[in-house]
Amino acid sequence: MSGREKEGGRRRKKPLFGEALALPNLITYARIVAIPVVLAIMQFDSRRNAFIAAMLFATASATDALDGYLARRYGLTSMIGKFLDPLADKLIVTGCLLMLLYLGRASPWLVFIIVSRETVITTLRVIAMGEGLEIAARDLGKQKTAFQMVGIWSLLVHYEYPLLDFIPEKVNFHRLGTYMLYISVFFSLLSAAEYFLAFFRTVAANEAASREEAAAPAPPEAASASPGRATPTPAPKA
Repeated sequence: MSGREKEGGRRRKKPLFGEALALPNLITYARIVAIPVVLAIMQFDSRRNAFIAAMLFATASATDALDGYLARRYGLTSMIGKFLDPLADKLIVTGCLLMLLYLGRASPWLVFIIVSRETVITTLRVIAMGEGLEIAARDLGKQKTAFQMVGIWSLLVHYEYPLLDFIPEKVNFHRLGTYMLYISVFFSLLSAAEYFLAFFRTVAANEAASREEAAAPAPPEAASASPGRATPTPAPKA
């Protein structure tokens, strides 16, 4: 390989390296790194550690909105970000749910339904991307995410805390988190059904368009001939 070809290869790699070090992706990396930290703090269960883990989880969840905003605002969207951002969300949700299950704070059925739903929809999304299909996020999915994050955060807090100093009643965050997760499961199933319908409708529309294109009459040969190019005349017989 010549030196010029090597330089061209290096130039082609630079954009990918630059995308990897873009600010939104750096924030996503930080969110992924925070996952084992949150899980390690949760494992040593105490009132203080539960509060610290909940605050770290809230901070990591907030960065999800931040990196998306920065990517759109400054034109820093990339294929790496499109892959890593939802992956980081799935990892932190799944990791916290498994640790909550280990601590006895979450129902096994709730965890099973949530993790199964995320796995199925992620697989379907990968299939759609492989077919060149783009299915936008729906409102039900966003509502599911909101209830899910609040539910996990409340279960991480777990203990009772007074809402305000002048109100004697305490908030049972474990009970609140359980209610939020049940509501998120309801929206999870609805959004999964909606996504399946959108996927199959998009596939059917693409197949119908392909059939129409295949059934369209082929253009005449004269139209396909290059303009200005005369058809050769056979030589007269002797």
